[in-house]
Amino acid sequence: MTFDELAKSVDFSKGLIPAVVQDNETNEVLMLAYMNEESLKKTIETKTTWFWSRSRQEYWNKGATSGHFQYVKSIAVDCDGDTLVIKVEQVGAACHTGNRTCFYRTVEV
Repeated sequence: MTFDELAKSVDFSKGLIPAVVQDNETNEVLMLAYMNEESLKKTIETKTTWFWSRSRQEYWNKGATSGHFQYVKSIAVDCDGDTLVIKVEQVGAACHTGNRTCFYRTVEV
């Protein structure tokens, strides 16, 4: 699928969409971030993840300051076109806390 085909299948009508980032080898969920059409385009062009920071109101390339880049291996869009799953090769920690994943706190049920 090309970027144009992917972009047409994604519903950006409400602005940002969630992007679930998973480890390409283990399928471990590393983080959740938000994308718009431009950040998706940058991600496809550079093969590293780009997101829209809701708190800073700017684009950010994951790893640009930390060196913990995410090298994109595949991008899938859900049936409704409003969520992405991005599989990556993660370098270092995905979480800003230094943890491998942002989902390091669990509750046993």
